[in-house]
Amino acid sequence: MVSPKLSIFARLPVPGKVKTRLIPALGEEGAARLYARLLAQTVEVARESGLEFELRVTGGEIAAFHELFGADVEVVDQGDGDLGAKMARVEAPALLIGSDCPGVTAPLLQAAAGALEDRRVVLGPANDGGYYLIGFSEPVPFLFDEMEWSTPSVLPETLKRLVERGMGPAVLPELADIDTAEDLAQWPEFE
Repeated sequence: MVSPKLSIFARLPVPGKVKTRLIPALGEEGAARLYARLLAQTVEVARESGLEFELRVTGGEIAAFHELFGADVEVVDQGDGDLGAKMARVEAPALLIGSDCPGVTAPLLQAAAGALEDRRVVLGPANDGGYYLIGFSEPVPFLFDEMEWSTPSVLPETLKRLVERGMGPAVLPELADIDTAEDLAQWPEFE
């Protein structure tokens, strides 16, 4: 099997446009600084993993991402639609992550890629009921259609849809995202 490409879903770290649930605690500038640090760490982990990767971006010019991370980083516009439509556009085989999970490591990404050698789907559950990573060896648009994103029902609904199709996913360790001030307290190095 061809090794999956890692797609990192990202935004430019513009104050007021990123990590909006953290603005009450950190202010617009602080939330943008935190997001920039998380995104930089995610790109570094992607580089360390040895996997081919790209940034799937919205809210900014592609050139701005090249300025941040170098001209050698592939940058692709996410396109229109909700998160599900944007994720469904990524060609298989693929691993998809955001940049708000500081627990993601290069060995974890390598393990996710390896899991796709004998599973069609790999999931990295987040402690908020969603997932920090989804990988697939073939197109799985049914996992992205009409999903209620950013809710605790995302992972259970994803698992239900897989079971309905007789697909058992590989499951990675559960990790925590940084979405709220309470989440941030678990990661003092990012405060």
